[in-house]
Amino acid sequence: MSRQTTHLEIQGMSCANCSQTITDALEKLEGVVEANINFATDEGSVEYDPDEVSLAKIYDAIENAGYEPQRATVSIGISDMTCANCADTNEDALESVPGVIKAEVNYATDEAQVEYNPADVSRDSLYDAIEDAGYTAVREDSDSEESDQERRDAARQAEIRKQFRLTVFGAVLSIPLLFFIVENYLLGGGYLPEAVFGVEFGWVEFLLATPVQAILGWQFYKNSYKALVKNKRANMDVLIALGSSTAYVYSVVVLVGLIAGGLYFDTAALILVFITLGNYLEARSKGQAGEALQKLLEMEAETATVVDDEGDEEEIPLEDVEVGGRMKVRPGEKIPTDGIVVDGQSAVDESMVTGESVPVEKEEGDEVVGSTINENGVLIVQATKVGENTALQQIVQTVKEAQSRQPDIQNLADRISAYFVPTVIANALLWSIVWFLFPETLAGFVDWLPLWGQVAGGPAPVGGTVSVFEFAVIVFASAVLIACPCALGLATPAATMVGTTIGAQNGVLFKGGDILERAKDVDTVIFDKTGTLTEGEMELTDVVVFDSDGNAVTDGGEPTPDGGQLTSRDRLSEDNVLRLAATAESGSEHPLAQAIVDGAEERRLDVTEPDEFENVPGHGIRATVGESEVLVGNRKLLRDNGIDPSPAEETMERLENEGKTAMIVAYESELVGVVADADTVKDSSKQAVTALQKRGIDVMMITGDNERTARAVAEQVGIDPNNVRAGVLPEDKSIAVENIQDEGRQAMMVGDGVNDAPALAVAYVGTAIGSGTDVAIEAADVTLMRDDPLDVVKAIRISDATLQKIKQNLVWALGYNTSLIPLASLGLLQPVLAAAAMAFSSVSVLSNSLLFRRYTPDHDYELLGRLR
Repeated sequence: MSRQTTHLEIQGMSCANCSQTITDALEKLEGVVEANINFATDEGSVEYDPDEVSLAKIYDAIENAGYEPQRATVSIGISDMTCANCADTNEDALESVPGVIKAEVNYATDEAQVEYNPADVSRDSLYDAIEDAGYTAVREDSDSEESDQERRDAARQAEIRKQFRLTVFGAVLSIPLLFFIVENYLLGGGYLPEAVFGVEFGWVEFLLATPVQAILGWQFYKNSYKALVKNKRANMDVLIALGSSTAYVYSVVVLVGLIAGGLYFDTAALILVFITLGNYLEARSKGQAGEALQKLLEMEAETATVVDDEGDEEEIPLEDVEVGGRMKVRPGEKIPTDGIVVDGQSAVDESMVTGESVPVEKEEGDEVVGSTINENGVLIVQATKVGENTALQQIVQTVKEAQSRQPDIQNLADRISAYFVPTVIANALLWSIVWFLFPETLAGFVDWLPLWGQVAGGPAPVGGTVSVFEFAVIVFASAVLIACPCALGLATPAATMVGTTIGAQNGVLFKGGDILERAKDVDTVIFDKTGTLTEGEMELTDVVVFDSDGNAVTDGGEPTPDGGQLTSRDRLSEDNVLRLAATAESGSEHPLAQAIVDGAEERRLDVTEPDEFENVPGHGIRATVGESEVLVGNRKLLRDNGIDPSPAEETMERLENEGKTAMIVAYESELVGVVADADTVKDSSKQAVTALQKRGIDVMMITGDNERTARAVAEQVGIDPNNVRAGVLPEDKSIAVENIQDEGRQAMMVGDGVNDAPALAVAYVGTAIGSGTDVAIEAADVTLMRDDPLDVVKAIRISDATLQKIKQNLVWALGYNTSLIPLASLGLLQPVLAAAAMAFSSVSVLSNSLLFRRYTPDHDYELLGRLR
């Protein structure tokens, strides 16, 4: 067996037991020969048989054991790919490099996303693998000022210019040949003389067609050689080379008099012209499909005006801006990089990042996103992220990675493409042989035979008769040309490319094409309440005092002087209760606690730090103020500490029915009051719920709040009370989501991406509502750039629209082949027309995908009718 050894850097190990855990996990894998993991150096080596176990499974085993093996990802531009089979060839070549975990090559974007072990793999080895497979890798150049993207764009433009020049060259020489076709097939022949200046027309055709065959055909012959000889698989170039060379070689044989028959130099030349024209249009369309993403990058500012501590200003290149630097942004200027406003107030146009057309007001302390536009006032911004870490760069990288991960529906196209070319060649050979052996029998079934006449009789292309052998050659050439799988290979990636870009333009980032496909199948959306359906900014609304008899009172007595120690139960007032709660809660970072502290400070109460503090997750807090214990939390917290919460029940129910979060305050083991916070429901929450319900999606809510508060919020936004899961602890949210999905639901969990990370990870689709600068939430499948629940609807609409576009493309590509292969096999289609139809098929699929760029997710399009 063949063996490989990979060297790993592993994070997360804290003791020798950790290294042994990893070793045990790896040695359980069939195909792993030996694993040596060193805790002291955070390194390890694994010897394995790549035929039995992949490096990806080794990485998965380490991660499933709870540790993190180091990996890196690189995007590489690839030139010269002509079909989906070329993408498969490059994937195989890259994955054969020792140390490569996974490679995904996208024919529509001409790029490869490679995940690899940085300890074993160099960039050059990846470039070499691509070039050894017969393709051109766009290498990075450290000595050049051009970025990787600029080099790839330059390579694409060079390919477009090359295909254009070839098309023009071929067209100039082939236009005269069109006269032969028109004269023969449309006018019936006999109008042109047999010779020009003493040179027979056959030789004139030869002189015109041979340069076309040599110059335009060279790329197809070269690629066919690489595909068949080096990579041992047939691709689109093989079909084109077979079709055009069959017509050309047959014509040469006839011209020199070795056999009798018609001449097809015009067909051979025009096949190559049509295919090359198709390649040119295809290359242009690919460039147009990626233009929207490129325009995002072009919106970056080129310079920044930095301000030093003395107030002096200096304009510097964007790449020289450092984290912590202060930048001055005048009205109308682009904000150079992500940062925080430290001075000034203005409205900022963030539409290019979030899709929101209304400018957002910014003041001191607010975050801003690089490349957004300052509308009016002057802002001083402190840089927090620069270079590749900015939100804009992360968006572009996220979209590129999403485009490299194709939907599951692409697997169907890949399986078909893998066997398509050999099947097509076999079909063409079969029918050409059948026509040759049984011409009269087949002619009886097809009495309305092709334009050039009947087999072994009738008018031939250039005089004489069409022999049985000649007709068999025609059938073979037509059958191989009509069935090139270009359209099939482009159907999914082209639409996915546009769909993910539409998402980015509207503030919706899909982690992959597979997620883009999956979102449309969601039948249940589960919203976290706080910060998702509500603003997540709690504020103090009520303080209720209870006397020693457990009765709610409007005045609990005289306030204690600031700084005085509370020693008498009867002297508590509203301010006393609030000060107690705020002092106890000042040790907590929970939004409910912060609202209580802010409310006390607004009343100018003296809030100090507690002497001791303990958080009781899901229930409240326990603190020591002075020498007394203070509890602030729910009913269970009090019961667990031997305090009866029933005197506050009526007050609690009233506040909770108003949608407020009420908390009981206990002091020295006695109930002394109730404080309540409220969170405002977002304006768009009810619209989002209504829109989802109109699509037939069940909407649910999950929250740690009590039942009454949760139901009050649910009623405000239109969620069925039966679909509310209240009192769910943070660590139990993932279990709640799993229980919902166990009912047979395909659920989308929508949360903030931090506290809700486990729930997002287990959901069918995890969706994180974030801010404009937070685009790298690992647990989420979908990241929404705005804090707007309506964007959940956008995500589902974009998914639905993209998959409809993919299906349109696949129906066209498969329908085209299904209908025209039989025509070619029966001899009812000229080779030149087959080539034109094949080129048109690919261009039409790309054009259909480009039309998708007009789609806007703010409105539903019934079956994309407006885009057809």
